[in-house]
Amino acid sequence: MASLPLKRNYRCVPSLQQFYTGGPFVVSSDGSFIVCVCGESIKIVDSSSASIRSTIDDGDSEAVTALALSPDGKLLFSAGHSRQIRVWDLSTLKTVRSWKGHDGPVMGMACHPSGGLLATAGADRKVLVWDVDGGYCTHYFKGHEGVVSSIMFHPDPSKPLLFSGSDDTNVQVWDILSKKCISTLKGHHSTVTSLAVSEDGGTLLSAGRDKVVLLWDLHDYSCKKTITTYEILEAMCVIHSGTRFASCLGLNNQHEGKKSGSLEMYFVTVGERGVVRIWSSERAVCVFEQNSSDVTLSSDENESRRGFTATVMLPLDQGLLCVTADQQFLVYSPVEKSMGMELILSKRLIGGNEEIIDMKFLGDEEQLLAVATNIEQVRVYDLASMSCSYVLAGHTEIVICLDTCVSSSGRTLIATGSRDKSVRLWESEGRCCLGVGIGHMGAVGAVAFSKKKKDFFVSGSSDRTIKVWSLDGLSDYVGQPFNLKAKAAVAAHDKDINSLAVAPNDSLVCSGSQDHTACVWKLPDLVSVVVFKGHKRGIWSVEFSPVDQCVITASGDKTIKIWAISDGSCLKTFEGHTSSVLRASFLTRGTQFVSCGGDGLVKLWTIKTNECIATYDQHEEKVWALTVGKKTEMLATGGSDAVINLWYDSTASDKEEAFLREEEGVLKGQELENAVLDADYSKAIQIAFELRRPHKLFELFAELCRQREAEKHVRKALHALGHEDLRQLLDYVKEWNTKPKLCHVAQFVLFTIFNILSPTEIIEMKGIGELLEGLIPYSQRHFSRIDRLVRSTFLLDYTLTGMSVIEPETDDVKNSKDNNHLDENLLAADVGEEEKQNDSQMLNSKSAIRKRKSDKHRDASRTKKVKGVAYTAVF
Repeated sequence: MASLPLKRNYRCVPSLQQFYTGGPFVVSSDGSFIVCVCGESIKIVDSSSASIRSTIDDGDSEAVTALALSPDGKLLFSAGHSRQIRVWDLSTLKTVRSWKGHDGPVMGMACHPSGGLLATAGADRKVLVWDVDGGYCTHYFKGHEGVVSSIMFHPDPSKPLLFSGSDDTNVQVWDILSKKCISTLKGHHSTVTSLAVSEDGGTLLSAGRDKVVLLWDLHDYSCKKTITTYEILEAMCVIHSGTRFASCLGLNNQHEGKKSGSLEMYFVTVGERGVVRIWSSERAVCVFEQNSSDVTLSSDENESRRGFTATVMLPLDQGLLCVTADQQFLVYSPVEKSMGMELILSKRLIGGNEEIIDMKFLGDEEQLLAVATNIEQVRVYDLASMSCSYVLAGHTEIVICLDTCVSSSGRTLIATGSRDKSVRLWESEGRCCLGVGIGHMGAVGAVAFSKKKKDFFVSGSSDRTIKVWSLDGLSDYVGQPFNLKAKAAVAAHDKDINSLAVAPNDSLVCSGSQDHTACVWKLPDLVSVVVFKGHKRGIWSVEFSPVDQCVITASGDKTIKIWAISDGSCLKTFEGHTSSVLRASFLTRGTQFVSCGGDGLVKLWTIKTNECIATYDQHEEKVWALTVGKKTEMLATGGSDAVINLWYDSTASDKEEAFLREEEGVLKGQELENAVLDADYSKAIQIAFELRRPHKLFELFAELCRQREAEKHVRKALHALGHEDLRQLLDYVKEWNTKPKLCHVAQFVLFTIFNILSPTEIIEMKGIGELLEGLIPYSQRHFSRIDRLVRSTFLLDYTLTGMSVIEPETDDVKNSKDNNHLDENLLAADVGEEEKQNDSQMLNSKSAIRKRKSDKHRDASRTKKVKGVAYTAVF
């Protein structure tokens, strides 16, 4: 069998991140995104895939307590404990304006349907209305005797009404035009948690923690009806006609048939029980109730982590959104059945996983990912949308470990171990528990399926024992979980067992423990074969090689070792992690492996060369979980930062991209040479920039400087470059300027750039300060050298003058004129031939002296001009 090519690189796709930590949220008008509070920041999340579109950090160290969106979805309003009310432009994610007005934290917000007004409710018992464009207060309402917990405008823009509910049990109705409270609605005996207005705008509904919903007539503000729900309510919403909910309830037919009189209204309530219920306003009865709750109840005794906290009817008939106390977004779609309506959970978005402990790919196609997230349930995610497909609930304490396989009969199985000292066997397709194994005396820290026959799995516990569980009763499953039977058990270690692995041929099982050792046991009787001793700390991960008779172990001593099963010797040791290595898994048919650790790093290793060929830093905390796809060899990692990253092999694509870049470079290089031969220096300089060849670039500029009208040619070449290229050119000039042989070209180019660009454009360049700091010292050194050269020429002048070879410039000019006049007279006179020759020799001698002095003055003048140009370039 041909060897597989080694993997060189993986690309990370941050597929699942924490986006909601509880508190306020708001849905866009088209339902495409949700704005959530996540810690001290605000996340804008895609409602279809739970991917984070953008993050807003307002700079406050305190949590956000209220959110609202403008009707057009372009502006976001936020406020928190700092009392600062901010308006964000969602297109730029920048603050448009901000102000303060409340004396305490802002607890609620509502935007007027017109988008021009913003109402805020505070813990200071005040209700304020603000002009959105101006940022000033237009209405100041005071009358509540407690914290104002809920607030809303009348949905009809023509009705200037504002409603507010408080923990003083009252609902206040405020008139925007008269700026007065026109009614105080008293009827609740506990905090008012939710307000809603009927579709016709004539009825106000209020729900509270006193387990009742009150219906108020907005014509005379009398209480029309009291509906007892026998549940602490947290939220409610009205079902409008024309929606799928209304169709399934028969509300649309009722509206068509009943032209006058009081119309029956339906509304949804959610609360502590974690079920969705639909009520009829006229009959004051519950017309629909879920048979079972989809809320994953926690064993935590804190009641605040149970049930629903909010509900919203999504726009465009996308369903009903319910938010749980443990930060899950559940989207329900109604389905009409013969026996009535049924709610189908169409989507589950997990706002925040806790610490991710373990995970495995699921199924033959590996399109699902089973995750243990420090809670009592196992969450199974769809990798395509990264929404939670379903939850496996049954354990009574935290799930610590899991493993998956596809049985010989084609069923996808999941084995889990928990702190409740039990193991459970699940079926993925039926989303049900098939069997329960009880027998361990401590938390189950490791489970592993058989690799070949898939007819058993093993478990390891903090009670230091290993058990082998048979799957013989799996075919007789009739709906109730059966009791798993342990075929073998052994006291394996002196401390907790952290990891287990079964050999590819199902003949051996390896265990890693906190006692610093890893042991290999022969199946099915768990007879000891060999003990691996050498690690200085506990072993967190063990795995058999898929092709060789060896085992890889990852330890808390920051090392990874490969051991020979035959004699227990250590074959190789790998060092590189700066903290405990928590997972290690083979790749590329046993020739490579990938590891992760407490330092938050993921490393790719080649075994033959003992080389770490890639290191990835995509996690902020410990990476506890690592799984490798058997077919695709795709990786998934998760850790204490509650982030799941998917990694895809990019070796082939990187190689192809490198080949394309090389091919393009060859073509560009030929184009550059052609441009040089054609003396098209502007084009050649532009190509040299694209190829990032600074040496060739210098040669081109040096050639331009040697031509006539050099400044004109250089200016033309620089005009063809963009601002980013000019910024890069300044980097090159800074390097050239450090060498005396190259500085003349550098100074000339620098002078031309500073003549082309305005001071404003230069200042706006990124890093211009650092560039100038690098240019000025070397430029000053070059100018000092020129000054010394000029002073040296003065010594030559003095020496020649003292030797009477030349005369001072002023006398020389005068004598030159006299000599010219004398020459003319001598040439005009008719003298002897010998005298003429003597005069001619004297004239030639004087002319040579004058020419030599003239050349010397011209060189000195040119030197001074270069000096002036250089100083002008820098300053």
